[in-house]
Amino acid sequence: MSLHHQLDQLPEPDPQEVAEWLASVDGAVGAVGPQRTGRLLRRVVDHARQAGVPLPAPSVTPYVNTIPTDAEPAYPGDEAIETRITAWNRWNAAAMVTRGNERGGLGGHMATYASAAWLYEVGFQHFFHGKESDGSGDQLYVQGHASPGVYARAFLEGRLNEGELDRFRMEAGGGGLPSYPHPRRLPWLWEFPTVSMGLGPLSAIYQARFNRYLHNRGIKDTAGSHVWAFLGDGEMDEPESTAALNLAAREELDNLTFVVNCNLQRLDGPVRSNFKIMQELEAQFRAAGWNVVKVPWGVEWDGLLASDAEGLLLEALDTLPDGQLQTFAARDGAYIRERLFTGPLADLARPYSDADLLRIVGTSRGGHEPRKIHAAYRAALENKGAPTVVLVQTVKGWTLGPGFESRNANHQMKKLSGKEFRAMRDLLELPIPDSRLGEDLVPYAHPGPDSEEVAYLRERRRALGGPAPARRVTRRPLPAPADKPFAALAKGSGSQEIATTMAFVRLVKELMREKETGARWVPVVPDEARTFGMESLFPSAGIYSPKGQTYDPVDRDQLLYYKEATNGQILNEGITEAGSLASFTAAATSYATHGEPMIPFYIFYSMFGWQRTADQFWALADQLGRGFVIGATAGRTTMTGEGLQHADGHSHLIASTNPACLPYDPAFAYEVGVIVKDGLRRMYGEEGEDVFYYLTVYNETKIQPPMPDGECIEEGILRGLYRYRPAANTGDDAPRAQLLASGTAIHWILKAQELLAEDWGVAADVWSAPSWTLLRRDAMQAEVEARTPYVTETLTGAPGPVVAVSDWMRAVPDQIAPWVPGQWTSMGTDGFGLSDNRDNVRRHFGVDPHSIVVHTLRTLAARGDVKPDLPGIAAQRYGLAGKD
Repeated sequence: MSLHHQLDQLPEPDPQEVAEWLASVDGAVGAVGPQRTGRLLRRVVDHARQAGVPLPAPSVTPYVNTIPTDAEPAYPGDEAIETRITAWNRWNAAAMVTRGNERGGLGGHMATYASAAWLYEVGFQHFFHGKESDGSGDQLYVQGHASPGVYARAFLEGRLNEGELDRFRMEAGGGGLPSYPHPRRLPWLWEFPTVSMGLGPLSAIYQARFNRYLHNRGIKDTAGSHVWAFLGDGEMDEPESTAALNLAAREELDNLTFVVNCNLQRLDGPVRSNFKIMQELEAQFRAAGWNVVKVPWGVEWDGLLASDAEGLLLEALDTLPDGQLQTFAARDGAYIRERLFTGPLADLARPYSDADLLRIVGTSRGGHEPRKIHAAYRAALENKGAPTVVLVQTVKGWTLGPGFESRNANHQMKKLSGKEFRAMRDLLELPIPDSRLGEDLVPYAHPGPDSEEVAYLRERRRALGGPAPARRVTRRPLPAPADKPFAALAKGSGSQEIATTMAFVRLVKELMREKETGARWVPVVPDEARTFGMESLFPSAGIYSPKGQTYDPVDRDQLLYYKEATNGQILNEGITEAGSLASFTAAATSYATHGEPMIPFYIFYSMFGWQRTADQFWALADQLGRGFVIGATAGRTTMTGEGLQHADGHSHLIASTNPACLPYDPAFAYEVGVIVKDGLRRMYGEEGEDVFYYLTVYNETKIQPPMPDGECIEEGILRGLYRYRPAANTGDDAPRAQLLASGTAIHWILKAQELLAEDWGVAADVWSAPSWTLLRRDAMQAEVEARTPYVTETLTGAPGPVVAVSDWMRAVPDQIAPWVPGQWTSMGTDGFGLSDNRDNVRRHFGVDPHSIVVHTLRTLAARGDVKPDLPGIAAQRYGLAGKD
């Protein structure tokens, strides 16, 4: 059978030369075997690539360090002092968690930081820049379970005291330390929440990308900022962890480094028991276009590897499953010799004692040696044109003793015994006397504020620009925009029908023209800009791309052509809600990260926003993000023909669970204007509140009315309820009712108001309720403050029952039911959406104007306000008899 090659499709000028090269390979295989030939060819390929030959990088390299020991740069620090600093941090991290569990069973994690201590310490001593130089510094995404080590270091620096350490996980009453990196709970220290695993790596990529966005748009020089994301190998199984790897490579984000701590363990056991996680990750990152630096082994391995002339040990390591390597760290040297150094490998291990094999194979890992970590970090910073991932191997629970190290259960082990602390002290060579270890609680330890260790630590941080991690907010209010764009919405749309989505887009387009603040708007769109009528922004604002526009757009001869630019303002993220929200978060927290307040708005199909990424919205709140989130094409019945998975009737219910979110469902364009203006004031004015706004807007075109006159209209819009249209004069003895609605449902109750008056003699007031959630929050706060809730105060004296209608499930308006005076009933769109036209779908859910009339009459009849047969008569007239 002849063998064909892909290149056979192309002309070959010298077939004889090709044949000679192939014959050379065959000769090498016959002479020295396939293993040796493979190593030889690898060297040839690497040499060719260094000489500029365009060859693809291999997907996986041998299971050895990327940087050999003799290629490591000189270590710039005092290793002896740094070793002592790391020892103090290890001790206090373990002591803090143990003390908390001895006193209150508060939980906490020790094994993660124990394995990763040097990964952080080398960075803090030599790489991580603080904010005192340019206000930005580096951005650190600390692995959540390693937080005790960061607290321990802050204690050594003098940024925390013993009393604060003793309030680890004791936040009630104030003054405590949160379990994990939570900026909202400890805003002077933490910048990024990371312990909802998978969100950290995704956010880090978009943060690095946003740094470039700010730089390319001329808003902030971020050339000196580097993003460091510390991750666990088990965490990389989360889809979000690797969801944006291609983006980082495509945009050449060499300002980004992932450090993956490959301690081979997740929460319950090995990450890849029968496989090799480091090799798997290398292949994944290389395929995505990342630079990969591997650091599996410590210097102790050099002798063994240098003796492996035939490559037999390397072959064995390449196939050794992680579950077995983890076991080597927990067993003795004899076990290692028996399981690994068998057959031809026996001679290789003969010069080494069992103790040597345990020290080398069992525990010598690159992640426990500062020189190897320093070399990897330096290589990451020197690499240009691509992001870097550093894959570092460690032993989980390192230095915590044989009861912890490499044990499946060590993630759940929350304290050390006195005996284990004494062993740890001896191993770390800490000057802590036995007398102190006899106390009920293991003591914290500190070398003293004037010690050599503290002086060294502080000097290094001064040289690197101040403490890290650190979050700083410099109050920088933005000037209020002109009134003109808002006044335009307040006037209404005249005879033109427009949707509230278009009203919002028109408003923002005008605000983006503001001289002082227009450039600070950051539109974030998940590939639906045309759906939301935003194509008019393309040529004026431009779509951000670090490459600019390297092609002729197909619509270049049209007015609204697709324009990309290096200084483009729009972040068109493609079809990724998770990526879009990560991008929004970076912009929404720029006021703290970079000292540059930006005004992002993230607009999306409302069905696909909160439902898909609610966890990220929670992290946004934790990170104290500010901006506007726009749920477009909102409601369960406004998306004609789209059906079940496009019809949103519940995002407001999800949004209501987020305390930092201010959710609104505006009915009219003027309400949109009032809400956006208020948001700019609260988030970007003197108040600088750490909240974000959620507005749902609709694709249903309507004539937008002018804003009614009245002193309390704006207050009612912002607080969540105001009377829009009083009942028509149907006589003093007419039955009365109150109709409340939000969003597009206002139009249904306005029609119902007319029908009730004309057909049945019922006088109904129409109320707009832009925010059911804010009404509820006010009512709950009123109970605490012993005052009358706004909703109660507003509806007191309004005659008749209250009927609330929305394009959402009934649980959304039902939030305010306990505080509504008088009789309450609601109508909504519970259940799955379906495909049809709007009228039919609304009739299906029973929220069309006729259904509202029948429901209102039924409620009045139950009270005795109208004749009992009236609802049935109305149902017959409107074709709803079967639903009565």
